[in-house]
Amino acid sequence: MPNCHCAATDRHFTPARARAELAQYRQQGPSGTARLILESLSDLGIAPRTLLDIGAGIGVLHHELLGRGVGQAVHLEAAAAYVAAAKEEAERRGHGSRVQFRHGDFVSLASELGSADLVTLDRVVCCYPELEPLVSLSAEKAEQYYALSFPHDRWYVRAHTQWQNHRRRRGGNAFRTFVHPVRRIEALVRAAGFQVERYRRTLVWALMVCRRRDAD
Repeated sequence: MPNCHCAATDRHFTPARARAELAQYRQQGPSGTARLILESLSDLGIAPRTLLDIGAGIGVLHHELLGRGVGQAVHLEAAAAYVAAAKEEAERRGHGSRVQFRHGDFVSLASELGSADLVTLDRVVCCYPELEPLVSLSAEKAEQYYALSFPHDRWYVRAHTQWQNHRRRRGGNAFRTFVHPVRRIEALVRAAGFQVERYRRTLVWALMVCRRRDAD
């Protein structure tokens, strides 16, 4: 993984953290923005055949969508512990053969990845320092649908993020989170050829589910 931020991500998201998230998911099902993305896809009647899940974590989105008709998925994640947890859950659910697992930085690996009907980035934008290549390259991979979640660029979100990063810096943790301008995110998505079909907000998070304008 040549990207230094992704190396910090790999260290920050530990095996213990991955195991805790997996246990919670098994007990409670999808939560937070993942649940909102899944609800939005269902409400809009979006039924993709293939999925590219970027920053997939323990794989909540593709675990659920493979059970709803998606045929094949690619799981890309910078934290090795989360890839391992996602593989374990995929095998437990019996769809391990339908998922290709990749460990690394999406921007570095983009040229090696194919396209998919649906591309998802759930809580990924806030973990990447360079907004434009992340959004532009990932949107290129989406043949029909594109879904992403990100924090609002509001004062209290920015203040909390600055406090978190300060604590990490003092503790010798190189991982950082980012609050990118929402208007810039929206502009990049539209410039990539998408129209927003669903926009949902919580106090901290926003999510968009988008359809390519020239898609059938």
